[in-house]
Amino acid sequence: MDKRILPQGPEAGLRYGHSEFDIVKPGTFVRCAVTGVPIPLEDLRYWSVELQEPYADAVVATRRHLEVHPLKK
Repeated sequence: MDKRILPQGPEAGLRYGHSEFDIVKPGTFVRCAVTGVPIPLEDLRYWSVELQEPYADAVVATRRHLEVHPLKK
C-alpha cells in the first residue's frame, strides 16, 4: 500500500528560476514531469530551468537531464 499523502487542493503553475520558483497559478502541488507523481510545493527541490519542468527527486532529475543532454563518448 502506498503511504504517501496525496496533496489537497489545485495543481499549481510555476515559473522555474535558478534558485527559486515563481507561482503563476496558485495551487498546492505540481506533478513530476517524468513520473507524474504529485509533489507538494513545500517539498519541491528539483526542477529544470531550461525545460521548465519539476522532478520528484534527484535521481529523476538526473535521468531527465541525461535524456536531454546525453554524455558524449
